[in-house]
Amino acid sequence: MFAVIQTGGKQYRVIEGSVLRIEKLLADAGATVEFSDILIMGEGADVKIGKPMVTGAKVTATVQSHGKADKVRIVKFRRRKHYLRQGTHRQPYTEIKVTAISG
Repeated sequence: MFAVIQTGGKQYRVIEGSVLRIEKLLADAGATVEFSDILIMGEGADVKIGKPMVTGAKVTATVQSHGKADKVRIVKFRRRKHYLRQGTHRQPYTEIKVTAISG
């Protein structure tokens, strides 16, 4: 069975046992989290499409770890204007493992 969940302004296709990195959640490592914003869920020809969400469906996952993504360089530059600004950014993430899909 698969499901498409929505979290952090993004959508992810998940199956049981899958491990994925999502936007940072306020949960400790080892904690259980539930996602109730399910857009699509099903298996084979039996697929439920939400309008906009599938009612009564939820995905349960376990938080494995927190971390930061690779560093991204930010450069703002205007030629012949003596303007150069440089910076970096590392986006925090939460790594989760999907344990159950129900609904």
